[in-house]
Amino acid sequence: MTLQRRILILVCAAALLTVVGALAVVRASSRAEEKNRTQAGGPPVGRGEVSLDRGEGGARIVFRNMAWGPHRDELATAAATAPDGPRTASGVSCLRFHAAAGTGICLQAVKGGVQDAYRAVVLDARLHEVSARPLAGIPTRARVSPGGRLAAWTVFVGGDSYAGTNFSTRTSLLDLRTGRFDASLEEFAIRKDGKDYRNADVNFWGVTFAADERTFYATLATGGRTHLVRGDAAERTVTTLRENVECPSLSPDGTRLVFKKRVPGLSADAPWRLYALDLASMRETPLAEDRSVDDQVVWRDGRTVVYSLPGDFGSDLYTVPADGTGAPVRLMASALAPAFLG
Repeated sequence: MTLQRRILILVCAAALLTVVGALAVVRASSRAEEKNRTQAGGPPVGRGEVSLDRGEGGARIVFRNMAWGPHRDELATAAATAPDGPRTASGVSCLRFHAAAGTGICLQAVKGGVQDAYRAVVLDARLHEVSARPLAGIPTRARVSPGGRLAAWTVFVGGDSYAGTNFSTRTSLLDLRTGRFDASLEEFAIRKDGKDYRNADVNFWGVTFAADERTFYATLATGGRTHLVRGDAAERTVTTLRENVECPSLSPDGTRLVFKKRVPGLSADAPWRLYALDLASMRETPLAEDRSVDDQVVWRDGRTVVYSLPGDFGSDLYTVPADGTGAPVRLMASALAPAFLG
């Protein structure tokens, strides 16, 4: 092959790559623009005031609105009695969100020229920013304690999915009353199987709080296994309770956890089923949801949990009884990260 022919091939290849890249940019831009247009049949969404105060406006849900249109990704509210009815959007955007006792935690993306950055924002009852901290990775979980004193969040700092094993997380804990900030639960003293434990591969995620405003439960991963741990925020300790528990969520009365569990024989990309765990007997019960749920459920009340599954326009919320009976029911289309207030 002559030098001239080689140069011609290189020029043609470069031109082809340029065209492909340009088409990809145009397609991505078109897709982003499409998401800014309201989809037919979607829930009506309008701008208005959104509050995290208990009892204000009756029982309601505050959540990340996933419906396509100008208010996509904003915190929105809807009546708990009509969750698929009209939504009021706040103008505050969050990737992950949770709230309790008039306090919210909002994990946000900060758009950058090369790549996005992320931050955790504490919100008051009117969604005004109280404080903010930079995040070390991609937001994935957020929780506020029932009394509003503690907030926790988890980010991915390596890898991008809980489904595989090649990932690393960082879970932080913030005392909103004293300002004490623990950047990583990995700094807590670990008691595993009755012995003090320390290992470089330790990861934590999926914090859920008890009503005493100091006890929490979470997932600890180490040595290729996951463990349910009970933690003490004041003493900065965690103790393992049992294996194969991920993203626990504590019931309002503090007696049960609902969590996702890896079930042998399922696809490596969709390995989980939801289970309930009685903390007194440590007896577990499978819930009546056959699909793989990659979420930390939220308790709607003392009998029912809510979780997300992929939908046509992002994520939809489903509900199922926490005792293993019944069947899943879609609660809301195009919604994520709910908090039940009032």
